[in-house]
Amino acid sequence: MMGEKKPVNVTSPPPPLAASVTAAVGELLASWGEGDRAALGALVPLLYDDLHRVAHQYLRRARPGHTLQTTALVHEAYLRLEQYEHPQFKDRVHFTAICALLMRQILTGHERTRRAAKRGAGAEDLSLENAHEIMKGRPLDLLALDDALTALARLDPQQSRVVELRFFGGMSIEETAEAMGLSPATVKRLWSTARLWLLHEISGDATA
Repeated sequence: MMGEKKPVNVTSPPPPLAASVTAAVGELLASWGEGDRAALGALVPLLYDDLHRVAHQYLRRARPGHTLQTTALVHEAYLRLEQYEHPQFKDRVHFTAICALLMRQILTGHERTRRAAKRGAGAEDLSLENAHEIMKGRPLDLLALDDALTALARLDPQQSRVVELRFFGGMSIEETAEAMGLSPATVKRLWSTARLWLLHEISGDATA
């Protein structure tokens, strides 16, 4: 049995894959896009560390005592990926970005269901410590952030996507730029603008 995973610095890019693995990932993504559903089963083990890193990033922000564990969140994302038909993923980064979106949907869905069961009980706050903080250490409600991101997506989809990849997916500026097909400078600008907007939307305070 493998030992417990060491803490991961989610603010830094994931380690590069060996050339042979990178090639295999590309081939499997292409095969999956062409309808080979078995390709997904072969792909996930190759990128499991990436998926585990993203899931860990999400659950660090979840309320204490959340019933989902990292492995379970990865598994739920996998089940949703199985529903895709002829997906078109460009590369490893693009695939990981889509998984980050799925994990956000899963986690917020679980939280909405839990709160509905409690019939409107107060929301637990989250204390964010990551270098990609939006609220600079202030308490934050995960669902308030999710609602604000949904509103931001209607105004500026690119800004919302940058926040999703940076804040939830734990991606670097360079990874986010690659996933979105933008320059790092553009991503930095979008990130800065989006964070100020979200601060105002969530807390009514536009001061960064």
